[in-house]
Amino acid sequence: MTPSASAPDQPGRSAAAWLGLLLVMLISGSAIPAQGRINAELSEQTQDPYLAAFISFFMGLLVMCLISFTVPAGRRAISRVRPAFRSGTVRGWYLLAGCAGGYFVLTQTLTIGFIGVAVFTVAVVTGQTVGGLLWDRIGLGPAGRKRISPMRMLGAALTVLAVLWAVSPQLSGNGSLVWLSLVILPFTGGFLQAGQQALNGRQSAAYKSPIPATLFNFAAGSALLLLIWLVKLLAAGGVPGQLPTTWWYYTGGPLGIVFIALGALLVTKVGVLIAAMGMIAGQLLGSLLLDLIVPAPGSVVTAATVMGTAMTLVAVVVASLPDLMRGKGR
Repeated sequence: MTPSASAPDQPGRSAAAWLGLLLVMLISGSAIPAQGRINAELSEQTQDPYLAAFISFFMGLLVMCLISFTVPAGRRAISRVRPAFRSGTVRGWYLLAGCAGGYFVLTQTLTIGFIGVAVFTVAVVTGQTVGGLLWDRIGLGPAGRKRISPMRMLGAALTVLAVLWAVSPQLSGNGSLVWLSLVILPFTGGFLQAGQQALNGRQSAAYKSPIPATLFNFAAGSALLLLIWLVKLLAAGGVPGQLPTTWWYYTGGPLGIVFIALGALLVTKVGVLIAAMGMIAGQLLGSLLLDLIVPAPGSVVTAATVMGTAMTLVAVVVASLPDLMRGKGR
């Protein structure tokens, strides 16, 4: 099926099955704030955010190589790659999905210091939500085209409002043209990240496993970030900073595997939009737990933070109501 092909909405599922999928969405999304915290520490230790981003992706690539070529399930999945290409089910440009992940990390590196984490989060979530609606509508994901129903639109709007509410204690006004132009970068990063998950889901459906798509994501993202870092190194001069010896600074990549692999699997089950919304809820929940258990300097937890996080779960339920209603009585 090509990205423009049409397909009916997936059949409804029971409430128990849906709750299981929601739990997977939350687990997948919660890996992102943990990864962000670790990558920020690595960036501070190396004094080079570009190098830190590359190291994170490259460590994920190493782990995925081990899984893909030493684990029996990984080798079986890799063996399905060539037939999928020969049949036309997977196209060569799908393998560039990992560049979207590299671009997302780059927008994070370039903008958070200027616009702040809260504004960055709102911009990314808005991009993910708009992207989820569009990619579902044109059929980029494995389920084909999905109607933009009123419930989906309402759920998407509630997601953006919920995130805005959750981070409102950290927002500060700044209307400069430069500030507004910087906000566009994380918005496009989130928009492309939703497309990345759609293509990963298409590949996972073809390979009957998320392992090859996850491997290709880390390979493409690592190559892009290595190129960017080398260009920066040549332009700025100097030598790379010293690498830290603390082992957990290098776990950001493996946490990214959780997000990419589970996200690719979820897209095949619930579509791009609901998968993105569920993982957004997981991101906020993971951030909330981190701020409560191991708070970072400047972190703020208020009633708005808690209620906004809870509202994202409500938004996922609202967007999923048509699917739940179709599965009622199973």
